[in-house]
Amino acid sequence: MRRFLPVLIILAVAIVTAATAAWFYHEKMRPDAPKPSPALATDSATKPSSTIPPDIAAPADPVPAVDSLHVRGAAGAPVTLEVYGDFQCPSCAKTTEIIADLEKSYGSKLRVVFHEFPLAMHAHALEAAMAAEAAGVQGHFWEMHDALYKYQDVWSKASNPGRFFAAYAETMGLNPAQFQADLQSVQINSQIKTQGDAGVARGVRNTPTLFINREEVKGIFDPVSMRSAIDAALAGKKGT
Repeated sequence: MRRFLPVLIILAVAIVTAATAAWFYHEKMRPDAPKPSPALATDSATKPSSTIPPDIAAPADPVPAVDSLHVRGAAGAPVTLEVYGDFQCPSCAKTTEIIADLEKSYGSKLRVVFHEFPLAMHAHALEAAMAAEAAGVQGHFWEMHDALYKYQDVWSKASNPGRFFAAYAETMGLNPAQFQADLQSVQINSQIKTQGDAGVARGVRNTPTLFINREEVKGIFDPVSMRSAIDAALAGKKGT
């Protein structure tokens, strides 16, 4: 028995050492309990509500949620015209002119929702979308939207369109430092991607793609066809 006693003592020490080492390892590798973030620890009563209009937020067809939409027109308008657009798309610029005239003609009967859908084939489309969204941070999305389409032939051919975007922002009275910072915003870039992904989920592939009361508009976007589509939507609303 005495012959095996040293061996037993060594084995016991080895077992205790291994167990202790294992305990320290798990304690070291175990993540600390997450601390609540002040930004997330808000009461539901104080949490800002979504800016998505009710009939856009819960359409019949599945549309991924978007944190913010750009809406122009009366909230209770019977016809909602959604536009998936690319600021460097020539057809989008022409369609935007038609839509502007329709907004004047139909007044409170029509509201327009714009969704970002910059195409990879256009070198400056994403930059332009960032400029529009950056202006939107300061409450001037639609002004930048209109300027980008109006002067598309100018900035779209420039090697550095950013200087034109900065000039447009200046004429709108935007804070230049904030505008430049938002042009590089990862969050804004993510919002643009989210809007594009939502469009893809609805079957959007090209620009411009239009929806009137959630139904995609097919065919050529000329003034006559557009008016016919809006009138049909108005007639449908009256019949329900």
